[in-house]
Amino acid sequence: TEIYTLSLHDALPISDPPPASCKARIAESLFRRAVRTLDVQVRLPSGELLGDGGPGSPVMRLHRPAAFFRRLGSHGNIGFGESYMVGDWTSSTLADVLTPFAAKMATLIPPLLQRLRRWVVAHTPAEEENSLDGAKENIHRHYDLSNELFAAFLDETMTYSSAMFAEGPESHTEDLADAQRRKIDSILDLADVKAGQHVLEIGTGWGALAIRAARRGASVTSLTLSSAQATLAEARIAEAGVADRVQVLLRDYREARGSYHAVVSVEMIEAVGIDYWPTYFTALERLVRPGGRIGLQAITMPHDRMLATRDNYTWIHKYVFPGGLIPSVTAIEQCLAAHTGLRVTERIAFGADYARTLAHWRQTFQANWRAVAGLGFDETFRRMWEFYLAYCE
Repeated sequence: TEIYTLSLHDALPISDPPPASCKARIAESLFRRAVRTLDVQVRLPSGELLGDGGPGSPVMRLHRPAAFFRRLGSHGNIGFGESYMVGDWTSSTLADVLTPFAAKMATLIPPLLQRLRRWVVAHTPAEEENSLDGAKENIHRHYDLSNELFAAFLDETMTYSSAMFAEGPESHTEDLADAQRRKIDSILDLADVKAGQHVLEIGTGWGALAIRAARRGASVTSLTLSSAQATLAEARIAEAGVADRVQVLLRDYREARGSYHAVVSVEMIEAVGIDYWPTYFTALERLVRPGGRIGLQAITMPHDRMLATRDNYTWIHKYVFPGGLIPSVTAIEQCLAAHTGLRVTERIAFGADYARTLAHWRQTFQANWRAVAGLGFDETFRRMWEFYLAYCE
């Protein structure tokens, strides 16, 4: 297995906050106004307490308020995340602190200032466009960090997408790996994957879905842009005894050829980029045989929020998923109708299961931090990864 290690300081250094400015004062005023209605406690070094949270509410500790407000004023939500990364603020219950902010995300900024969004919010750099070369580099920046890093917090299936937990009493004690297998089986069932079929997978991950499809008797062609993933996926596929039925290719979905009984793609559309959604869906239509099915797993967001933020360059873009955008269900349906003859035949929503999956990952990452640090990742990376997982949760 190839090991890729990365020090965050080598890749994306976090600059010192700019000097005190009018922007910092405005940011402080907006922050104080916003937290007045949030079920959270914001504690300052002076002893001042902000927020509408009572005893037992999640606590956000502002250790360096001046630096926090300067970053927030200069870089908006990017500065908010960077401030956590450098320790301007901390929380022992990070996901719980972020939840009230997320719940009122659309109304935290006054409507008048929201109209200025296009002039004050950073926009995606041209080099992160998901062209053939750009998409490969964007994937490399995240998925080629280190196979060992991902193994340190994922379950034994090495599935890096939402699990689907059982319903009923057994749900509370179910193992994450079993919930991931249930999700994979659900997608394969929806795509009607059977023995003797040829299946295309767009986005290999570390091979869990391809292995499960092959064990049904299907042949699988799996595409990935991550060389690190491909190396470990091939090893896992061979270990599972299905190497004769699975082929892993370092190839972009736009370069795929052939005709398949079914196409499956798990949480890959988020990396496609809005400008390339028509290309992606027309490729799916071209690759699936008439009468065949496509199993698509996607993280989605409300359509109004997608429209409001689709051009924004966010903390997640800068530090975790360059070039990505989460679609809405409406956007997917509109793109299908405008550019393809495909139609949605069935849909399953299990967003709450993703929050639970992310909580598993974050807790496991924290428990295994010493092993992750041994790979060469520093404390700033630890806080970045914790913020990423808690933010998504």
